[in-house]
Parts: sequence; C-alpha cells; structure tokens
Amino acid sequence: MSLSHPFTARLIAWQQQAGRHDLPWQNTRDPYRIWLSEIMLQQTQVITVIPYYQRFLARFPDVLSLAAASIDEVIPYWAGLGYYARARNLHRCAQVIATVHGGHFPKTALELAELPGIGRSTAAAVAAFAFGAQSAILDGNVKRVLCRQFGIEGFPGAKAVETGLWQLAERLLPEHGIEIYTQGLMDLGATVCTRNRPKCGDCPVAEHCVARLSERQAVLPEARPRAAIPERSTAYVMLIAGNQVLLERRPSEGLWGGLLSLPEGGIDDWLGQLGSTLRTERPLPPLRHTFTHFRLTLQTVIGEITPPKKPLPAGLTWVDLDAAPEAGVPTPIRTLLKQAASGRR
Repeated sequence: MSLSHPFTARLIAWQQQAGRHDLPWQNTRDPYRIWLSEIMLQQTQVITVIPYYQRFLARFPDVLSLAAASIDEVIPYWAGLGYYARARNLHRCAQVIATVHGGHFPKTALELAELPGIGRSTAAAVAAFAFGAQSAILDGNVKRVLCRQFGIEGFPGAKAVETGLWQLAERLLPEHGIEIYTQGLMDLGATVCTRNRPKCGDCPVAEHCVARLSERQAVLPEARPRAAIPERSTAYVMLIAGNQVLLERRPSEGLWGGLLSLPEGGIDDWLGQLGSTLRTERPLPPLRHTFTHFRLTLQTVIGEITPPKKPLPAGLTWVDLDAAPEAGVPTPIRTLLKQAASGRR
C-alpha cells in the first residue's frame, strides 16, 4: 500500500484539480448522509439521485428518525429509484443501528459490511469518507477502470476475476488521502472512463492504460456471457369510481415490495369483492418494462365502476386519480396512471 504507485498518485492529483467537490453528500463526515448516498447511488446515476436524496433527508434527517418510521412511510420517498430491496434494507439497517449500536454507525468496513444492505464495497466507501479508514472499494465503475487500466480480461463478476480485482484494489490504496483517492476512483469511472465513449483525452492515467494502448476500450471489461432475458406478462386492472382509483399495497418482499400498485387479475375478479357493477371498460396499450433479470409486459384494462357497496379488503385503498402517480407507485404503474388521467381530461 503506497502513494508511490503512478496510478494512485496521478488519480489523487487529478481529483483535487478536476474531480467532483460539490455533490450534496460531500464535505461531510456524517456517516448517515454518506451511507444514504452510497445506497441510493447503487445502480442509479448521480443526476437522478440528487433530488431523491434531498427529499429523503428533509423527511428523515438522521438515522434515528429513519429507524422510528414505518416502512410504509419510507417507501414513498424511494418510489421511482427502483431496486426497492434497497429501501427495505435501508430501513432495516437504520433499525439495527438504532437498537444494536446505540444510534452510532460502526467505524470499520468489516463491521459495516455486517449490516443489512451494505456490501463490502459500500462498507469501504462509508468507512473511508466518514472515518478515514483504509479500505478498498470495488463497485461497477471501479471494476471498469481497473480492467481497462491494467488490461484485466474475463468477466469482472466471475469469482476468480473479482478476487484478483479486490487484491489489486487493496494494493493500490494510498498511505494518505484515502478519501480523495476513493472519490477520485468514483469520479474517474463516472465522468471519464465511462462505459461508452470514454474520454481518454481527459484521463489522468491514460498514459499507461492497457485498454487505450491496445485500442480495447470497447472490449474491456469483458461483458457477462449473454443469456436470453425471460419474458413475463401480467394482467392489471385499473378500477375507477368517480375520480378515485383502486390501488393495492404489494407484499413487503418480491417485485415492487411495499409499494402501491394496480390490482392484478381481471375486472370480473374484483367486481364481486367490491360490490360494484361495471359501467365501461377499455384496454390500455401493452406496456413493456425491463428489469435487471427479465422483461415484464403489463396488460392493463381500465374499468369505470359504480361506487363499491362492500368494505375494501385489507391492503386496498382508494386514491385520487390525479394524485395517484405520486402516491408511491412503481415507475411503469405511474406511466399507466398518467395515461388514464390524461385520457379523461
């Protein structure tokens, strides 16, 4: 572990001059704010995260306020960011910190990695930024930087390749300036050594980059071996009585866990439960939405119904149609609700 490695030294110098210094979660040692940003930034771009981060902090300003809230209070502040297991783990983690750790974050990456939803790389980032701990990060951006810089072949998610990348990341750690170096890695991967069209002319470590020298920027890191993406289709009903739309709370685990969504099934399945009769119905165009591991086609029918005569079953609620898109619903459901609302104007 030495600052003398050319890669490490140049990266630190570059970050101080050209890196990002004004993001909302920078210039603080508050582990709560750092942790929240790191979780939100997993698989989500900075420009998308910033407004969510600011709104979340306004509602839950510290770990104890987050721990004291219910998951139903938390989920609407995450809706639209995707990967909702992150929100559930965020809430669980806050509760563990409050009850087991007395409201204080552990200070080592090893201890942080034992908390819900915090993997090895995220734990290292929090430990470095909040406590100055000497720990290596290895998220997707960093894997790309290292694979290109040092010409590492093979899919970086493969166990043997990933193990080698961790060892390399540990060897590159500086003796001093871990926060600057860690931020430099993040900045380089996010703004210069990007997946497509990397800006090699702006790169502080381009001189010795194996990928650049061998013109393999488009090849490294190697892609995951391709597999066919499974296709799924689900039928949804959008039941509207007056200007109210029926929404259903999803189970806490699984797809869109804890969010409000449209009920599944057919209209006839629900009319009897509600004690309503159907006035009109019309289908919406099928909507395809791609997740990480599959594609979902949402087949949705709008049913205008009479006011229900029976009490709502547990988990169902009526929401004003105009307000429903912002009621803590998944992105594709928001799209469908907006289509329905605009079609009635």
